[in-house]
Amino acid sequence: MTNKFSLINLSILLCLVVPAKAGDWPQFLGVYRNGSTHDESLRPEFTGNEPEIVWKHKLGSGFSGPVVSEGNVFIFHRQDNRAVLEALSTKNGEVKWTFSYISTYRDDFGFDNGPRSVPLVHEKKIYLLGAEGIAHCIDSFTGECIWSVDLQEKLGSTKGFFGRASSPIIIENTLILQIGGKGAGIVGLEPKTGNLKWKATDHEAGYASPVAADISGQKIAVCFTRNGLVCLDPATGNVIIDQPHRSSMHASVNAASPIITSPGKVFISACYGVGATLWKISPQKKTLNTLWKTNQKLDCHYATPINFEGHLIGFHGRQETGTELRCIDLLTGEVKWQSGRMAAGSITLAGKTLVILTERGELILAEANKGAFKPAARGQILGTDTRAMPALSNGQLFARDKRQLVCVKLNP
Repeated sequence: MTNKFSLINLSILLCLVVPAKAGDWPQFLGVYRNGSTHDESLRPEFTGNEPEIVWKHKLGSGFSGPVVSEGNVFIFHRQDNRAVLEALSTKNGEVKWTFSYISTYRDDFGFDNGPRSVPLVHEKKIYLLGAEGIAHCIDSFTGECIWSVDLQEKLGSTKGFFGRASSPIIIENTLILQIGGKGAGIVGLEPKTGNLKWKATDHEAGYASPVAADISGQKIAVCFTRNGLVCLDPATGNVIIDQPHRSSMHASVNAASPIITSPGKVFISACYGVGATLWKISPQKKTLNTLWKTNQKLDCHYATPINFEGHLIGFHGRQETGTELRCIDLLTGEVKWQSGRMAAGSITLAGKTLVILTERGELILAEANKGAFKPAARGQILGTDTRAMPALSNGQLFARDKRQLVCVKLNP
């Protein structure tokens, strides 16, 4: 059963990956957009028993995680009234170029005025979505702006609670953005020009990011908006499935991204009483069948779980009220193990090693295990407010808080 799951999942992912060189981490949740890498094999230990920080780089505010492509790490942050994208050398953190623009975003709750969305590197271009609602396409080698579009001005993108936070994706030569708004909840742009190809739904954007699925030869975009699950044709924007799925509480969010677990199956999870659901998608019939639904088993606040040998491992519970790591069986939703109370954070899978980064800046390495949680190494690499997803590339972990980006050597 374990090998069957692994082969099925790998075959799905190989059809959908972003073109990338070995070791690249070019988008939100990595090449396969699922928080896992098949190119890295890390041991759950630190050289010298503590994390080795190779270099540091000072940053402004934001929750946008780093991405890596062709020897460069790209980081999107905010300095004063400007949103800034920097290209740094992965070897030593040397700044190669900087692009910036004026950002007018102000957080209504006083948390952070920086960008939330993770950049996308695709065919030597970088695609940005700022918290204020402006999308950019930047040349990845020169830092020159190719195009920009004010999505609030042109399409009525709405601010929501915390600004635009969904990370971009390209499927079927369409740049797909969840921007929120009347008639333009999800939009498709031409990657080369930024011109609008289509717009769909009245959904508010939420904070989850879209993923790609290939079901019986049909490619679809799977989106988890504030309103619920949307499956659509990436080339035309035609909505295939629109399933309401959200909390009855107004002050709630859907933030963990969908997980394509096997052909035609998608896992969705949220807090605020929503819980976890495994659905079977039939795009030809335009149907969505519930395989199982459960509450208080793996309710994910903002971090997307990882899929390991037919099991999901992720953070359960709301960040502000307490979380723990849990492992559930994909077939049944049954909890296989739980860690006990620990700080919220993100989780990445490298081979059979879990790379866990808590929002308190602690890095934890553990064996990926279906039977128990066994942390093997831990050490402090950042400060508090570490909410951004890290990037893993060639044995190095790139991670940030609101003050700095660090490069941590994991492989000796």
